[in-house]
Amino acid sequence: MALNAASHNPPGIKTGPVSGQPPSASSETTAALLGASKGDPTGQHESGQDQGDKTADTKIKSAKELEKDRKKAEKQKKFDEKKAKTAVAVPTTGTSKTKEKKAKQELIKEEPLPEYNEPTPPGEKKIVESGWYSWWEESGFFKPTLGPDKNVKKEGCFVIPEPPPNVTGALHMGHALPNALQDTLIRWNRMRGLTTLWVPGCDHASISTQTVVEKMLRRKGISRHDLGRKAFIERVFEWKEEKQQNINNSIRRMGGSLDWTRERFTMDEGHTLATTEHFVRLHEEGLIYRANRLVNWCTALNTGISNLELDNKELEGRTLLSVPGYEKKVEFGVMTHFNYPIEGSDEVIEIATTRPETMLGDTGIAVCLTETRWKHLIGKNAKHPFLKDRLLPIFADEHVKEGLGTGAMKVTPAHDQADYDIGKRHNLDFINIFTDSGLINHNAGEFEGLKRYDARYKVVDALKEKGLFVKAENNPMVIPVCQKSGDIIEHLLKPQWWMDMRGMADAAIKAVQDGDIKIRPESAEREYFRWLKDIQPWCISRQLWWGHQVPAYFVDIQGRSKDHSDGERWITGRSREEAEQKAKIKFAHTTFKLEQDEDVLDTWFTSGMWPFSIMGWPKKTSDMELFYPTSLLETGWDILFFWVARMIMLGIKLTGKAPFREVYCHSLVRDSEGRKMSKSLGNVIDPLDVMEGITLEKLQDKLMVGNLDPRELATATKFQKTSFPDGIPECGADALRFSLINYTTGGGDINFDIKVMHGYRRFCNKIYQATKYVLGKLPADFTPISTATKTGKESLSELWILHKFTTAAADVNEALAAREFSDATSASYQYWYTNLCDVYIENSKSIIQDGTPEEQHSAQQTLYTALEGGLTLIHPFMPFLTEELWQRLPRRPGDKCPSIVKAAYPQYSKELDDPASEEAYELVLAVSRAMRSLAAEYGIKDSANVYVKPKTSKAAETCHKQLPSIKSLGGKATYGASSTVNVLQPSDDDPSGCVVQAVGASAAVYLLVKGRIDIDAEIQKAKQKLAKASEGVKKQRKIVNGEGWAKMKEEAQKGERRKLEDAESEVGVLEGSIQQFERLKVE
Repeated sequence: MALNAASHNPPGIKTGPVSGQPPSASSETTAALLGASKGDPTGQHESGQDQGDKTADTKIKSAKELEKDRKKAEKQKKFDEKKAKTAVAVPTTGTSKTKEKKAKQELIKEEPLPEYNEPTPPGEKKIVESGWYSWWEESGFFKPTLGPDKNVKKEGCFVIPEPPPNVTGALHMGHALPNALQDTLIRWNRMRGLTTLWVPGCDHASISTQTVVEKMLRRKGISRHDLGRKAFIERVFEWKEEKQQNINNSIRRMGGSLDWTRERFTMDEGHTLATTEHFVRLHEEGLIYRANRLVNWCTALNTGISNLELDNKELEGRTLLSVPGYEKKVEFGVMTHFNYPIEGSDEVIEIATTRPETMLGDTGIAVCLTETRWKHLIGKNAKHPFLKDRLLPIFADEHVKEGLGTGAMKVTPAHDQADYDIGKRHNLDFINIFTDSGLINHNAGEFEGLKRYDARYKVVDALKEKGLFVKAENNPMVIPVCQKSGDIIEHLLKPQWWMDMRGMADAAIKAVQDGDIKIRPESAEREYFRWLKDIQPWCISRQLWWGHQVPAYFVDIQGRSKDHSDGERWITGRSREEAEQKAKIKFAHTTFKLEQDEDVLDTWFTSGMWPFSIMGWPKKTSDMELFYPTSLLETGWDILFFWVARMIMLGIKLTGKAPFREVYCHSLVRDSEGRKMSKSLGNVIDPLDVMEGITLEKLQDKLMVGNLDPRELATATKFQKTSFPDGIPECGADALRFSLINYTTGGGDINFDIKVMHGYRRFCNKIYQATKYVLGKLPADFTPISTATKTGKESLSELWILHKFTTAAADVNEALAAREFSDATSASYQYWYTNLCDVYIENSKSIIQDGTPEEQHSAQQTLYTALEGGLTLIHPFMPFLTEELWQRLPRRPGDKCPSIVKAAYPQYSKELDDPASEEAYELVLAVSRAMRSLAAEYGIKDSANVYVKPKTSKAAETCHKQLPSIKSLGGKATYGASSTVNVLQPSDDDPSGCVVQAVGASAAVYLLVKGRIDIDAEIQKAKQKLAKASEGVKKQRKIVNGEGWAKMKEEAQKGERRKLEDAESEVGVLEGSIQQFERLKVE
C-alpha cells in the first residue's frame, strides 16, 4: 500500500509535484505530538516493494503480487518492532530515566529512505498529491452541483469568494491559513450535500505590483517613463501571468477545492466593466466628486495613499530613523523653538514645531484665546525671516489650547490637516513648498532644490544665524509611515477624486445591527462599528499607471484656463463616446476636447466589489441569481476596514443586498517569537517550504535574491540560523493544513511553530498505519454492511468506539458550524489518536486473532465503520491522505461515490450514541491502566496477583462481565499461569499486603506486594501521594464553592463535581493503603 508522500512524507522522500494569541496547541496536544515524533519509530513506510523502488519495473502488479508484498512487509515490520523493543528494554533499577530517555531517542533515529517515483494516472492510488488534485479538478468535483431544477440543492447553498491574494509573488503562511480554513468549510459543506462554490482570483494590487516591477526595471537601468504607459502596462501583465500561476499552483498544492473555471482577476474585462459602472453611477449620484484637499503623499512612491495604508509610529523623544532616499538617518522627536519677528517693532513671537522645514510654507500664526503674552499682537503681522514679501497675520483660534507649547502656533495650511482647517476659517493662503518627490520647490526661496529633511537642518542653521533660534528639546510624537515604502508621509494639497461614505456607512452599520451580517469574533464587530461611526470621505484616486484608469474626462474648453481642480469641468462616462455626448450637452456651443484623467483608482475601490463582480455584476447573470449574496467572507482582521467594510457598503449600495451573511476574521500568523512576519526579519515562511522541506542553505539563498539592504539581510540571516538550524523538515500539505486549522481559536495572533507542524506529520502516519492494519485484517471477500449501523452483536469495546465516533461527529459538526476550528480539529484528533488508534485498534487485536468467527466478523465490521467514518470525518482538514486511504476501502453495497470529496459527512446517530457502554468500557480501560501502572511502578513483570474492588454494584457488574478484557489489557504481568486477577464485591474488606491505586470514584485496584517491596519506603511514597491528593481536593472544593460556580454551564459543573468525587475517592483509597502498609509492618 503506497502512502501519499507529499502529504506526510517519510524522511528522504521528496514531495511530488502538485498541481493566535490563540494557543499554538494545548500543552497536552503539543506534548503528545512532540512525543509521537520521538517515540513512534514505526509511523512510517517500511522499506521494500510497498514503499517503492527507484529502479523497479513500473508495471502494474496483480492482486496476488500485491498481497505477497503486503505479507512480506508485515513480516518485516514485526521483526523490526521486536528488534526495537528488545533494544529499548532497560532494567527498572540501575538506569536513570534521563539515560533511558536518551537511549530511546538514539534508537529511533530514522534512516533516509530511497526516493520513490510512481507514474500513476490521475485518480488512481499513488504517493504524490498531483494525481489526486488534477483528478479532482478534471472530474469537476469543485464545481457547484445544482438540483434537478437547475437551482441550488434543497440542502442549501454555501458560497465563499476567495479573498484575492495580491499578484506580487509567492504565497506565505498568512495566505496558507485562510486557504486552509476556507477549504475546510467548503469541503465540509460539500460533503453535507449543499451546493458549494469557492471562487478563486487575484488582486492587481496597484501600488505593490507597480513598485515591484519598477524595481526590476531599475536593475536593468530602465524606468517606466522610458517604456511609456502602454508598454509598461503590457510588461506588468506579462509579470502578472507568471506570478498568478505560481500563486494558483501553491493553492492547488495545499488542496484548495476552488472552481477554477470561474477564476477572476481584478483587472479582467468583467471587473473593468464593473469598476467603470461603479464610478460613473456614483459620480452621477454626486457621491463621487472632484476636490482639492490634503492627501497622504508618499514621496517614495509618488502617489497618495489612504489613512489605512499608513502606520503611526510612536516616538518617545529624539529618535534617528532611516528614510528612503537618505544615506544618513533623520532626526525626529524634537521640538524646535524659534522666534518670528513682528512687523514694525522689535518684538518677537515664539513658535514651537517638530517640523521646522515646514515654516517655509507658513502663512499665519494662531494664538490661544486666553494667552496673555500674545494677546496684544492679535491683528498684527509677523515677518517671514527668509521670504521678505510674506507677512503672517496673527489671530486667535480655539484650536490652540492653553498651556500647550508656547501658546502660539505656526499655521501651514497646505501641509497639515489641522492647519488646513484653520486656514479655511481665517482665509489664509495655501502655499505648497514640496514637489511630488519630496524636494523643496520654488515657493521656498533660497532653499529650493533641497531634499525636505536636508532643508530641515538648513532651516535650523539659518535661524541660528539670524538669532531667531531659541532651543530644541525632546518631544514625544507620532510619525505617519507608508506601509508599502517605509517613507515618512507628507500632507500635500492635491486635486483628487473623493467618495462620500457617510450614508453608505450608516447602511453598513444597520446591516450588522439588524443581523443581516454576523461578524466573528465579537471584538472584530466592535472595531467595525467604531471605524464606520468615525468614517471620513475616501480619496479613491492614485497617481500610478498600473490599475483601472479613472473613467473621467477633463473638458478642455477653447479659450478657458485649465483648472483641473474644478469638478464642474469633469465628465464621466462608461465609454469615451458616452462622455463626449454628456460634454456636448453640458458645454453646448463651445469647442472642446476631452482629456482622460491619467490617475488610476485605488485598488480597494475595485476589490470592494469582489463578491458581486465575480458573479457578473452589473450584468444580470445566473450566478448573480443563484450565488449572491454569498455565504461567508473569511479574512484577516487587519483588513476589516480596508476591504470588508467597504465591500459591505458598496454591496448594499450597488446591489441592494449585503454581499455575504457572515464575516469570520482569522488571526494573524506571527513567528515563533510573536513578531509580525516581515521579509526584513527573515521570518516570512513559504508554505511550499513547509510542505516540501528546505535546507538552511536554500532558505538563506532565498534571502539573497530579495530586495533587502545589508542590515536587514544580516538580521534575517541570524533569525533563520537560530530558528531553523537544520532547515525546515518536510511536513506535507495535510500536516500543514491541520496544524494551521488547529491554531485557529478566534482569539489573538498565532505563533508559528514548525515543531508542532512536524508532529502532525507523524499524526498523518499514525492514520496511515491504522488504515494499513485494518485493511490487512479484512478478508479478501469482506463486504461491509450497507449502512454505518449496529449489527446487534457488538462487544462492549465495539459499542464504545461506535459511541466515540458518533459523539466525535456531533462535536466536529457543531464546532465547524460555530467556526470553532480548533475544537473541530481537536475532536477529530482525539477520535483518531486516542480512541481509534491507541485503544480500539489495539484492543481489537485479540478478538481478531483469537475470537470466534462471529466475534471476528463483528469486530471487522466495526473496524470498517470506525475507519471509514474517521477518514470522512477528518477529510476537510486532510484531503490528500484521506482520499488516498479511502480509495483503498471496500465499498458498501450500492455505494457508487467516486471520491471522498463527494462522500457523505458523518452525522450524529442516536442509535450509536451509548453513554452506558462508554461508562462501562472507560471503567475497563481505567482498571487495566491501573494494573499496568502498579506493575510497572513496583517492578513486577510476572506472577502478579491483582484485586479489583468496585465501589458500586453497577461497577461490580461491569468488572465481572468484562474480566477477560481486563486481564487481556492488564499487561504482561497478568498473563502468566501463576498470575491472578480477582474482582471483589463492594462490601469486601480491602485485601492485605497490597499497594493500591484509585480508579476515580468507581473502583480501586490492589496489587499484592507483600514480601516483594520495602514497606517503609512505600509508606513514605503513599504519604506523599496523599498530601498531593489532599491538596487537589482543597483546590477542587474552592472551584465548586467559588464565586464563579453559579456562572458555569451545567455540563461544566457536572465535570467539576466529578473531579471532586474522584479526588476525594483517591484520598480515601490512599489513607486505606497507608493503614494496610502499617498493618503489614506488624504482621
